[in-house]
Amino acid sequence: MTDTKSPLFPEIQPYRSGHLAVDNGHSLYWEECGNPDGVPVLFLHGGPGAGLSPTHRRFFDPSYYRIVLFDQRGAGKSTPLGEYRHNTTPLLIDDIEAIRAMLGINQWLIFGGSWGSTLALAYGQAHPENCLGFILRGIFLCTKAEVEWFIGGMKWFFPEVHAEFAAAIPEDERHDLLAAYTKRLFSDDPAVYMPAARSWARYEGGCLFLKPQANAVDEFEKDEVSLGLGRLEAHYMMHGAFMEEDQLIRNIDKIRHLPSVIVQGRYDVICPPNTAARLHSAWPESKLHMIWDAGHAAMEPGIATALVRATEQFKLQRRFD
Repeated sequence: MTDTKSPLFPEIQPYRSGHLAVDNGHSLYWEECGNPDGVPVLFLHGGPGAGLSPTHRRFFDPSYYRIVLFDQRGAGKSTPLGEYRHNTTPLLIDDIEAIRAMLGINQWLIFGGSWGSTLALAYGQAHPENCLGFILRGIFLCTKAEVEWFIGGMKWFFPEVHAEFAAAIPEDERHDLLAAYTKRLFSDDPAVYMPAARSWARYEGGCLFLKPQANAVDEFEKDEVSLGLGRLEAHYMMHGAFMEEDQLIRNIDKIRHLPSVIVQGRYDVICPPNTAARLHSAWPESKLHMIWDAGHAAMEPGIATALVRATEQFKLQRRFD
């Protein structure tokens, strides 16, 4: 690892990357890093719509892992940016399978945080035979209660951030902020959808960390991030992630035999710890690590350390302690 200040592995560049055309005009950016002959691991980013960062490559020992990352539909370098049509959880699962087949991978470790944990569980339950195990962070199951919390409940901890989020909507529409934002985010007029996307992204960015991080809000507000994040988060929340209510808990038996670790910030306001506790209760074989001095973000020091520890444990033992 690089230094004592960061638990992450050194910065690396992809040895291979490209775009994969899927359906209805969507094209997925993908990349591979690390050891071409190593144990495959798939990184699933959050949001939905948040896209990749070079930092995401650094949770894994590049001498051991064949690290596969991709921007999901409508996110990051995938095109069209912010496209919510023909964008559902079953289609994302199909995309993962298309990438696996393209790369000739039989099985891989699945690593996902926040929305990435949702997609990891959904993919695993659809294709358990292709999974070696799971490393999950900041658990989000996209239940109605979680969506309601995100839209309205976070004001109990971040009242000033939520007040700004609500203020972007006329007062007579604030009784249903998700519907009001959706109407604007799905407009065809950039003068309408871009301010809504920036406001949505600013709201989430302002609640990510236990201690305020101004640069997090700045990053989220960039057009190339906020459009995918705002549109796709609203899209998936409006449709319950295109799953039945609590589907991921009910179907947990499909993956209970696989090793798993859950890393959860104790003071995660975006994805509160009760969801991780529910998942662990339904999946008692999983290992739950509650990080006492952390919020939601993967780069909270305690969370990043626990995630790297999990990738190292799997590397050595193919299980988690």
